[in-house]
Amino acid sequence: MGVCGHFAVSWKCLVAMALRLLFLIPAGVPARSGESSFSKPMDNVTVRQGESAVLKCITDNKVSRVAWLNRTTILFAGRDKWSLDPRVILLNNTAVTEYSIKIQNVDVHDEGPYVCSVLTNKKPKSSRVHLIVQVPARIVNVSTDITVNEGSNVTLMCLAIGRPEPTIIWKHHLNRGHKVMSEGEYVEITGITKEQSGVYECSSNNDVAAPDVRTVQVTVNYPPYILNARSTGAPVGQKGILQCEASAVPVADFEWYKEDRRLLNGLNGVKIETKGKQSKLVFFNVSEEDYGNYTCVALNTMGHTNASIILYGPGAVHDVNRASLSPQSLLLLWTVTLLYLFKF
Repeated sequence: MGVCGHFAVSWKCLVAMALRLLFLIPAGVPARSGESSFSKPMDNVTVRQGESAVLKCITDNKVSRVAWLNRTTILFAGRDKWSLDPRVILLNNTAVTEYSIKIQNVDVHDEGPYVCSVLTNKKPKSSRVHLIVQVPARIVNVSTDITVNEGSNVTLMCLAIGRPEPTIIWKHHLNRGHKVMSEGEYVEITGITKEQSGVYECSSNNDVAAPDVRTVQVTVNYPPYILNARSTGAPVGQKGILQCEASAVPVADFEWYKEDRRLLNGLNGVKIETKGKQSKLVFFNVSEEDYGNYTCVALNTMGHTNASIILYGPGAVHDVNRASLSPQSLLLLWTVTLLYLFKF
């Protein structure tokens, strides 16, 4: 049947046949690996994609013939180059007992077993080196920025490649830092809320190089809600301002009403100033007729809300102050109460 059988040819068998061809060894002499004509046999050589790999083979002066093989390819036989790959070179500036090669600009297809074989006293010996090529993690596909309505279900995707296989971590950027969401290619958010809007970060890492990072902006539309609306006082003849602030996405539009009548900008001595999420109703010359209840309405495509605000005069402020008790008045009231309770 022969050394290697009829069909099941392993790399060891191919090495043995190549050695017999190179060294003209009789068929009955096997080629065994691991016998020591090598001071330090190398198990693994690990390099990053694009770098150079040096495969060392330390021999002694009893060696008559040497060769480097990669799987089924003979790279070098002695000083003669058999490989057509210009990236593979024999290092000549090494010691006499060193027979080393360099593979430049290593790529993933270079990964695999390499064999340094020697002939000593007509006995073939070999040492196997396994080249491992690492590839930095790289994100190849990630979700684009999206806008959704509050309550929707959202799925974000981040696909990455690398050797070894990278780990993917999702983070949600917050004002106070970030929150780790999940590990894996996908993150799913059920019934998203406005608090879950913002920047989501996908980080891919396999410890070969710095992590590859991408971000996705998630915008959540929600109806307005009032943040601030305070009543205020102003004397007759002076300037008065009512303020209304609302949070909403998209940004809210504002409308002002006095009772059931909508107020228009520039009419009846009032001006409406709206900037961002804040709106002001400005009275340049307050009159008695201006006092009363006003309604601020904030609205966008998602809905609307309103708040009631009062413009009052100095008299109302005076009445409110008279109705409240100062700390001194409270102390006097407590003292009288205690004397009444314990007079007997």
